[in-house]
Amino acid sequence: MKRSLDMWAPIPVTAPDKGKIWIDLDNSPHVPFFAPIIDELESRGYSILLTARDCFQVPELADRFQLKYKLIGRHSGKNTLRKLAGLGIRALQLMPTVLTARPRLAVSHCSRAQVIVSASLRIECLYIADYEFAKHWGLIHPTWFMCPDAIPTAAFPGDPKRILKYPGIKEDVYLPRFVPDPRLRPQLGVDETDLLVTLRPPASEAHYHNPQSDELFAAVLDFLGDKPNVKLVVLPRNEKQAITVKKRWPELARTGKLRIPEQVVDGLNLIWHSDLVISGGGTMNREAAALGVPVYSTFRGEIGAVDQYLSTTGRLVLLENVPDAPTKIRLVRRTRPVKPPTGDGIALSSIVEHIVAIMESPQERA
Repeated sequence: MKRSLDMWAPIPVTAPDKGKIWIDLDNSPHVPFFAPIIDELESRGYSILLTARDCFQVPELADRFQLKYKLIGRHSGKNTLRKLAGLGIRALQLMPTVLTARPRLAVSHCSRAQVIVSASLRIECLYIADYEFAKHWGLIHPTWFMCPDAIPTAAFPGDPKRILKYPGIKEDVYLPRFVPDPRLRPQLGVDETDLLVTLRPPASEAHYHNPQSDELFAAVLDFLGDKPNVKLVVLPRNEKQAITVKKRWPELARTGKLRIPEQVVDGLNLIWHSDLVISGGGTMNREAAALGVPVYSTFRGEIGAVDQYLSTTGRLVLLENVPDAPTKIRLVRRTRPVKPPTGDGIALSSIVEHIVAIMESPQERA
């Protein structure tokens, strides 16, 4: 009997699974943040259980990043009681999947439902945050906290030895992957001669929302709406916000001066092709700062250490009241560099090394 050459081929050896890590995508900024972290962890032999919440374009972005995830639970709205009920419901919805997968470690960027499930199932939990004034629900705390160096250790509860730090800001993690797409302006109907301003309304359903942010955002739009050769692209957080903007500024929407994209837009690409960014949320502000795009914040909650750092270094302008709109905002065309800054990759490597260190340490019972 003759054997084919294929029969003598070496048997492929599968690298041993070093353990399972559960990552929960709770909000849209978490998708680009965790995409490179997942790739790096998988390249080192760790398997990933990825869950996602149906809110703020999380599934659409996860699909765009070609992530394999299980969609569990949804956003519960602004009402505090509904938020609490929704938190408990989603924790219960996550339980069967997590029980079946039996992860060694749970990791998220501010997923409270994950913290509850992890504590209930005695799974070690790493809670990453870049805003120290977000509320921690009840007496349940994660095993570990992680935050940027700019945030003081004392901002988080528990043992200081369990507060891990990484350099820079979370947007530095995925910035090196960004490749601009020059087709964006034509797709939006914006000429290169137009001064493009990207705007993000305040997170009106967040527990830390301050109504002054809405007043300031409206003042900014009123100010910009009167300026010639300025095109406004507004990225609402949900359909309710989109309807509100169109009703409040119908003439701007009718003439095309104000545009709301019908499809999910690559936020980094939009920022890169903008002349300035004005946002009521932290992530878009910090993405602009990381890309070197002039950025103004209409956020009027407690200002976190990261934004204070960016403001102090001149990379972010804080708008504090309605008169600041016409006096602080500079409508100047930006000369885009040939390539965006790529960063040094230290933030990504630092976060991954912290996760690996926890995975390789003796297992605890949270």
